[in-house]
Amino acid sequence: MSPTIYLDNNSTTSPLPEVIEVVARVMQDCYGNPGSSHLAGRKARQILEDSREAIAKTVGALPEELIFTSGGTEANNAAVHGLTYGLSGTIALSPGEHPSILEVCRAPAMRRWKLYKFPVDVHGQLSSLEMPIDTRLTAVILAHNETGVIQDLDGLSINCRAKAIPVHLDGVQAVGKIPVNFHELGSTTLSFGAHKFHGPRGVGGLLVREGTRLMPLMRGGHQELERRPGTEAVALVAGMAKALQLWQTTASEQSAKTAILRDRLQQALLESCDPAVVNGFGVRRLPNTLNISFPDVDGEALMIALDLEGVCCSRGTTCASGSAEPAPILVAMGLASDLYRSAVRFSLSRLNTEAEIDEAARRISFLVARLRNSESAAVLFWTASKKTKYPPLCFFWGFSVQTETGPCRPIYRNWCCQFAVRAVLIFKDDHPQTDACEHDSRRSVRNVRSTCHA
Repeated sequence: MSPTIYLDNNSTTSPLPEVIEVVARVMQDCYGNPGSSHLAGRKARQILEDSREAIAKTVGALPEELIFTSGGTEANNAAVHGLTYGLSGTIALSPGEHPSILEVCRAPAMRRWKLYKFPVDVHGQLSSLEMPIDTRLTAVILAHNETGVIQDLDGLSINCRAKAIPVHLDGVQAVGKIPVNFHELGSTTLSFGAHKFHGPRGVGGLLVREGTRLMPLMRGGHQELERRPGTEAVALVAGMAKALQLWQTTASEQSAKTAILRDRLQQALLESCDPAVVNGFGVRRLPNTLNISFPDVDGEALMIALDLEGVCCSRGTTCASGSAEPAPILVAMGLASDLYRSAVRFSLSRLNTEAEIDEAARRISFLVARLRNSESAAVLFWTASKKTKYPPLCFFWGFSVQTETGPCRPIYRNWCCQFAVRAVLIFKDDHPQTDACEHDSRRSVRNVRSTCHA
């Protein structure tokens, strides 16, 4: 089997060895509760506050402006909830917001609020700063997770400051990839998560401008200056500080190297997969992100075929996986349907090599050509739900495609064992002898697989 090439670093990154070492050491040596007054507690508190100062300095904030959270999702939820509590009006959003912003704005508790989406140009940058007169909050992605496009927010910050409208920036994809200075950006709050820059999963932060009133998302103890209750995860915070320190030490060098590799992949695909279109090309992007469309190729089919061939990539936000809808930001950019439906995102990291990029380009171009010309491709969509008090537990699907290494073979992804399955098998026109079929049953994953292989 071909070695796996990981090009999905906007979803998550591999923790660096130095980060893992710090987390393990602090867990073992500084296990005290940082809220305790005894020696073990004071030792943990020292690590926590040293990490807070280091992180705040890196992102251009004051230590007291940093609230530790469980990650970017909690930070985004805390910002929207905290800045809108007890108010009503309009929230102005950038198109293609992450679900951790969009879904909290749609929650029943926000029923008194209306949503307004800023228009964007063909590159995905805000094209107008006009907003409803009753706007009480603006929320914008600093660097887009799908296209990598970085917003120029000087005008928005000045406009909102003049109208006393708080600005929340989703900086999850920006912090640890490009220089971010909280005070210079002029925003009210800014979120980030450690696992996006080779830190540990399960920890992040929310920057809150000094003097800002922020209603806590949760109730409990007095931690984080009474803005986020719960015992702080000292080891994870220390790991996050170490990851940011490692990025800052070689930021310029690593960004340049990653951008060169990204551009190498981009150029190779433009040449070998013509026609191909780079989405967000021509404006400032994250150095690691390439969102590219291959007309006449189904993006979902390509992503699954690449998975089969050992190339890890994505079609957008991992938190929204399971959705067959096109990426909202690509639609907002005005892309034609054959472009946004064929778009795939490749996101690199400091750990990728030139050899990996060349091999990835070879595999991608081979599969794009095969999918464009194949007479035996078939798509198998699965949807599943479970009637319980819990939300649906899985989105179950598979795909069969002729690959470089052999004939059609299926690939499956599943997240539960017992469920009601509705499967629809759709063949291309060159399989007229096979009718689309539907099966409804309750069975185990093993039985489902056996039936489908039969």
